[in-house]
Amino acid sequence: MVHEQSHSSDSKPDRTPPGDLGRQVMMRREQLGLSREQVAERAGSALGYIQYVEERQATPGIGFLLRLAQALETTVAELTGSTTELPPGIGRAGYHTQLLELGPQDCRRLLSTHGVGRIGVTRDDGPAILPVNYVVDGDRIAYRTAHNTLPATAADHPVAFEVDHIDEALSQGWSVLLVGTAATITDPEAARRLDELAYTTPWAGGPRNVWLTITPTRMTGRRIHVLKSHPAPAGGGPRGSST
Repeated sequence: MVHEQSHSSDSKPDRTPPGDLGRQVMMRREQLGLSREQVAERAGSALGYIQYVEERQATPGIGFLLRLAQALETTVAELTGSTTELPPGIGRAGYHTQLLELGPQDCRRLLSTHGVGRIGVTRDDGPAILPVNYVVDGDRIAYRTAHNTLPATAADHPVAFEVDHIDEALSQGWSVLLVGTAATITDPEAARRLDELAYTTPWAGGPRNVWLTITPTRMTGRRIHVLKSHPAPAGGGPRGSST
């Protein structure tokens, strides 16, 4: 086991926002279901340094970053945020994949890890799908919007609500779909409780103080699991190219 710590500017990886590396490492570790001890063993590092990287503004050298990325089954670019502006879904598909059906318990667990989903509503001129901030409230999904908006028109109507996650590093991901009837929260105390439960105020800003809930009558989920990642293209061609 080795201690990896560097404070020189030369060892600082390019394009790593201060504090963001630790967040990426923690998120990736939790996605894989690994403990800090397991990551430390995989990376050949001290447990205390893995904790330091996750909780502090660490500036490790490239050697440690390479080992850490391998331990977390990802890339240095993913850990350091170099791919955050790339659109999802442009990576090469894995092979030996499985499409797994998720049970209600797994669906609820995955829903609780995210805060942005998409709601599908029906308008007079056809269906519309819109992103909303949401929170899990027991068996229900709750989202906040404003009066006279499309998400508000979902009240008392059947709707679909979808959340997904795409893992570009491993070319896998999951999605959860709920179907149910939306209802407006009219009790001020219940609305205040949801305000306190929410991760954040709505990203769209403005006075969005109308809470709606969806009690699912149907909940389904799917996960793409890659048993073996895709080999590098011959000749070092661009990502996603065919030969």
